[in-house]
Amino acid sequence: MPVQRVKFYQVGSFAAGNRLLAGDQQSVQSEPGRTNSLNCGHRACQGCGEALGARYALDAAMRATNRQLIAVNATGCLEVFSTPYPETSWQIPWIHSLFGNAPAVATGVAAALRAKGRRDVRVVGQGGDGGTVDIGFACLSGMFERNDDVLFICYDNEAYMNTGVQRSGATPPAARTATTPAVGPEPGNSFGQGKNAPLIALAHQIPYVATATVAGLRDLEYKVQRAMELHGARYLHILVPCPLGWGSAPSDTIKIARLAEQTGLFPVFEAVGGEVVSVSPIRRKAPVEDYLRLQSRYSHLFGTPAGAEVIARLQQLADANIARFGLLESRRDDAYALSAEEAQ
Repeated sequence: MPVQRVKFYQVGSFAAGNRLLAGDQQSVQSEPGRTNSLNCGHRACQGCGEALGARYALDAAMRATNRQLIAVNATGCLEVFSTPYPETSWQIPWIHSLFGNAPAVATGVAAALRAKGRRDVRVVGQGGDGGTVDIGFACLSGMFERNDDVLFICYDNEAYMNTGVQRSGATPPAARTATTPAVGPEPGNSFGQGKNAPLIALAHQIPYVATATVAGLRDLEYKVQRAMELHGARYLHILVPCPLGWGSAPSDTIKIARLAEQTGLFPVFEAVGGEVVSVSPIRRKAPVEDYLRLQSRYSHLFGTPAGAEVIARLQQLADANIARFGLLESRRDDAYALSAEEAQ
């Protein structure tokens, strides 16, 4: 997390985004003049991680581009809850495409701007994991292969939440969904299935790939800013917990997102040209059981020997991620501290 250098945070107040900090240390969300790209009036569920992720990401992109931005949105939760006809909560140029072709439409918008000589206007494509990892996967891969000048953002809530919580290619092992019920000898989603979209994006060796969570506001904003400084195909994968589909308390959305990172189940990193250049180190490693217990989609794993074995397998996956990305070994004690000059 190269952007984060603030060790202590203002707590016990309503100073959103560390508004009491110096101007150059404040987040985009703390700025009174922020865009409010996704404004009030939308119909997202209480505690919706996707609503938070979209607002954080698009506000940061608007600031990075001096508000010269066009967003292309795939069908899905984000589109449905933000644009119930004839209303909209978007305060930016915004286009709704089909479920599977948002990357292609974003590519077309970028090509049209290039033909008009508008180098100042940038393009963001966005969708959920269904429209990104599954239905729109071919279009996304084509966008990567052509190196089109688009930042594509996946808001990953790990299932098709808008249509009834069906399994997607991003649904984790053992999770209960409407199509992976907690029955049979291996209840929940099967191990070994699905896709790791960030690693697939890495394999395309595009200019920029990064992961983030809604629990790391500054990290997320930094990665959007960094992505908009580059040209070509870029990909940002944001974990956005869904209280409805995950069976979690709306008030636990940020806590769950943070636990996903601190357990190692969701590695947070950034890569340039196909090579990982930085990771967000785990500050305090948590067991995966702490993460699973907050979600009823994993409740079938507790209280039986078979469930304990599955939890152990999930812990192995988390430990493998920690080893692969060096999430503990690369930790620096001063990663969150102020420099000597800043402290004075």
